Amino acid sequence: MSIWNPEYETMPRHRLEEIQLQRLKWTLNWVYERVDWYRKKFDSIGFKPSHLRSLEDVRNLPFTTKHDLREGYPFSLFAVPLEQVVRIHSSSGTTGKPVVVGYTRGDLNTWAELVARIATAAGVQRGDVCQISFGYGLFTGGFGLHYGLERIGATVVPVSAGQSERQIQIMKDFGSTVLVCTPSYALHLAEVAEQMEVSKEDLNLRVGMFGAEPWSEGMRKEIEDRLGLQATDNYGLTEVMGPGVAGECRERNGMHINEDHFLVEVIDPETLEPVEPGEVGELVFTTLTKEAFPVIRFRTRDLTRLIPEPCACGRTFMRMEKVRGRTDDMIIVRGVNIFPSQVEAALVEIEGVEPHFQIIVDRKAHLDELEVMVEMNEKFVTDSMKKLVQFQKEVEAKLAQKLGIRAKVTLVEPRTIERTAGKAKRVIDKRQL
Repeated sequence: MSIWNPEYETMPRHRLEEIQLQRLKWTLNWVYERVDWYRKKFDSIGFKPSHLRSLEDVRNLPFTTKHDLREGYPFSLFAVPLEQVVRIHSSSGTTGKPVVVGYTRGDLNTWAELVARIATAAGVQRGDVCQISFGYGLFTGGFGLHYGLERIGATVVPVSAGQSERQIQIMKDFGSTVLVCTPSYALHLAEVAEQMEVSKEDLNLRVGMFGAEPWSEGMRKEIEDRLGLQATDNYGLTEVMGPGVAGECRERNGMHINEDHFLVEVIDPETLEPVEPGEVGELVFTTLTKEAFPVIRFRTRDLTRLIPEPCACGRTFMRMEKVRGRTDDMIIVRGVNIFPSQVEAALVEIEGVEPHFQIIVDRKAHLDELEVMVEMNEKFVTDSMKKLVQFQKEVEAKLAQKLGIRAKVTLVEPRTIERTAGKAKRVIDKRQL
């Protein structure tokens, strides 16, 4: 079984922990000297980087949240001047302000290295033709995987997302052997191929690298059956780096975390204390080598458990199970992070609707569909179908601008959406994930 960087990926745990401690000390000094927000946070609890003696001492440090990162919009949490930042990406904003992250040349070099590791673990080799069907742009998926695959020596075809029939034609004509996209889009491509009467025997696909949204083992099997490849999962998040944080090997029994670059904790989201080894909790990451945008104890809100047992592949890095859920109300639709607060922020700006809504997510023809039920204001209720259709389109356009993804809007009469005394049930997720 091929391993990209055996020196690090198979090192003894005691040696790994020595490297982690060394790099953690460097990171804490780096942010203390260069990022005002972290220095004030550390000073508020009387912590100096020199106080760190062991990896466990990281638990004395404050957490970083997505809210903190948004408050730093756009560049106040950068640890280097902008002239040293050679790439900028961002996540989707939940209230208009996205999390903006920067990368130095060193960061991009590290990023490519870590993607090369997870791609090699998935089975990608020099000479593979890798079709990237993630969107390129501020989203980290496309560019993040692009350079790591090139580093391996694979041929990269940056098709980007959309134009599904063209995707199949390119896949067939170019002899693509690796498909990189969301799992739901992979199934959609399988359906399009069948409609075009292109069978899996007509294609050369053998490896799928899928991520950016939750998916089940049943979905994995269906993708494999219909496209004739081995489907692998990988994990990343913009705030920590992007893709390359963790990925499955050919054993496909958990995703190996690149622990020499990320210190991982699992905490109880209520008590904020560490859970017992192997128990489910919230993932927390501290970057160990990031230069432009390091984060300390970032609360991902993702719930999973770590697998400490050795893997048959020979890698010694800890593995994480698929994410089981979240501690907040974020949903992921076609790779885009969406919060109910985004919908609410858009609706309050629209005259004629009430701030009562419900988000319905479903999966049809293997693609996620997003519907938002919106109550109309009594004064704007009309019997004119033409006016209703026009108003519906206006609401859809406003939501698309806020969410970065199109949603079907269904206008309903006043007081139609159920009210509750407790927390409003804003999201109904019908997907079988």
